[in-house]
Amino acid sequence: MSGAATSPAARWLGPAIAGLAALALLWFVFSLWAAAQPLAAVGVLALGGTALVVYGTATSVAWKYLFPGVAGMLVFVAFPLLYTVQIGFTNYSSNNLLDFERAQAYLLAQSVVDERQAYAYTLHSEGSQHRLRLLPPEQADGTRGPALVTPLLALEGAAPTGPVVLQAEGDDLNLGPALDLRGLIAHRAGLMALQLQAPGLADPLRYAGLREFGVIQPLWLAQPDGSLQQVATGSVFKANFEAGFFESAAGERMPPGFKVGIGFANYTRMLLDADFRGPFVSIFVWTVLFAGLTVLLSTALGMTLAVMLEWQNLKHRALYRTLLFLPYAVPGFISILVFKGLFNQNFGEINAILDALFGVRPAWFADPLLAKVMILIVNTWLGYPYIMILCSGLIKAIPSDLYEASAIAGAGPLTNFFKITAPLIAKPLTPLLISAFAFNFNNFVLISLLTDGRPDFLNTKLPAGTTDILVSYTYRIAFTDSGQNFGLAAAISTLIFVMVAVMALVQLKITQRNDGKR
Repeated sequence: MSGAATSPAARWLGPAIAGLAALALLWFVFSLWAAAQPLAAVGVLALGGTALVVYGTATSVAWKYLFPGVAGMLVFVAFPLLYTVQIGFTNYSSNNLLDFERAQAYLLAQSVVDERQAYAYTLHSEGSQHRLRLLPPEQADGTRGPALVTPLLALEGAAPTGPVVLQAEGDDLNLGPALDLRGLIAHRAGLMALQLQAPGLADPLRYAGLREFGVIQPLWLAQPDGSLQQVATGSVFKANFEAGFFESAAGERMPPGFKVGIGFANYTRMLLDADFRGPFVSIFVWTVLFAGLTVLLSTALGMTLAVMLEWQNLKHRALYRTLLFLPYAVPGFISILVFKGLFNQNFGEINAILDALFGVRPAWFADPLLAKVMILIVNTWLGYPYIMILCSGLIKAIPSDLYEASAIAGAGPLTNFFKITAPLIAKPLTPLLISAFAFNFNNFVLISLLTDGRPDFLNTKLPAGTTDILVSYTYRIAFTDSGQNFGLAAAISTLIFVMVAVMALVQLKITQRNDGKR
C-alpha cells in the first residue's frame, strides 16, 4: 500500500542524488589529475566510489555504519603512516623539497634584466585607454635617444596577442600627466602582459618593474639531453639522480635540489655512519632508560601510596588521596613549566633550599647527568597519581578474607604486601605498565618544554641533545636548528613506530594470557 502511494518524483530522488554525487566526484578527481596529483586522484576516486556503492546500493546495512570508521582509519592513520615510511626512503629535506620537474622549471624561469637595454617609462591615461612613454637608456656619452610611445592600449582587457610596436614621440602628441605609483600598481597586471618592440632591438621589451621595461635574458637554457646550460658562464649542469641536484662537471651543485629515492641510505646511516651513530645510540639508550625508570619510579611511589591509603587506621584518607591526586589533575604543561622555574640554577626555589642546607647550587640544565635526574624527578611527579589510582582500584578488588587470614597467622604489613597484594595486582597491572612505557617512550612534551633536549652533544653533524629522546631528536632533525632532514626523520619515525607496535603486541599477548588464566 505504501509502495503504491510513493510518487514518481520520490522514486527518482535517490538515483538523482547519487548521479549528482557521482558527477561531483568525477569533476573533483579530474581536477586533481589536471593538477598533476595522480595518486591523490586515484585515492579520492577509490574512496568516493566505494562510498557511492555502499550508500547508493542495497548492500549490507552493517557497512553503512562501518564505512565512516574504516575510511577515517585509512585517511588519518594508514595514509600518514605509509607516507612517512615512503619519505624515509628519499632524500627529502630543506635542500631537496621539489620534485625534478619543478626544480628544473624553477631554474629555467630565472631571468635577469639587461641593464644596457632597460627603458624607463611613464604611463598616461586617455579616457579608458592608456599610452606608455619610454626613454631609451643613456649612451656612453651621456645622451639618450628620442622618447618612444605606444599606441593607445586597453590594459584592463585582453592583452595584445603580439608585440606592440613603439614609435617616436611626435611634437604634436599631448600625453597629459603621468600616473602616480598607485596608478601603476593598479595596472600592473596589464603591464606585465605587454611585449613592446623598440626600433633597432631584436628582442621585445617586457615589464621589469614599476619603473622600467627591458630585455629580459634567461639565466638558464635547456639542452636536448635534459641538462641545463648557465648563460653567463656556459657551464653545463646535469641532473644527478643519486644526490638530487643539478651538478656541473667540476662537482658544483646548483640549488634547489629535487627529491629522489635513495633506498635504505637513511637506515644504513643510523647504523654505519660513526658521526651519526654515536649520538643516535646514546639517545636510544637514554630513551629506553627514561621510559623504564619513569615507569619503575612512578610504580614504586604510586603503589606505596596506594597501599598506605588503604590503611584503615589512617585518618583523613580522603583528604590525602585528593591532595596526592592533584598532580594528575593539573595540566601537564603547566606543571612542567612550574618545575622549570623551580629548578632554575640562580632563582629557583630548589637551589635556594639546597644552598641554604648544603651550600650547593646544582647546574640542573647545564650538566647532562643532572638534567636527566631532573627529568626523571619531574616525570615521576607527573606519573605517580595514575599508578596510585590504578593500584587503589586493584587493591579494593582483593578479597578481605585473605588479609584476615594473614592477620590470624600473625603476618605483618610487609608480608601482606609481598605475599598477597603484589602478586594479585601484578598481572592486571602489567599491560598498563607496558602502555605507560610506550607513552613515555614518546613523551615529547616533557622534553620539549623542560630542557628542549639540551645540553647538546658537541661536534655532531646533526643537532642532538643529551636529554633528547628519539621523538624529540626526530623533531629537531625535521623542523629545527640546521637540520630539516625530513627523509632521515621519517626513517627514525618508522623505527619508533615499529618499536611501539612491538610493545603493543606484547601488551596484547600478556592481556590475552591473563584472560585465559582466569
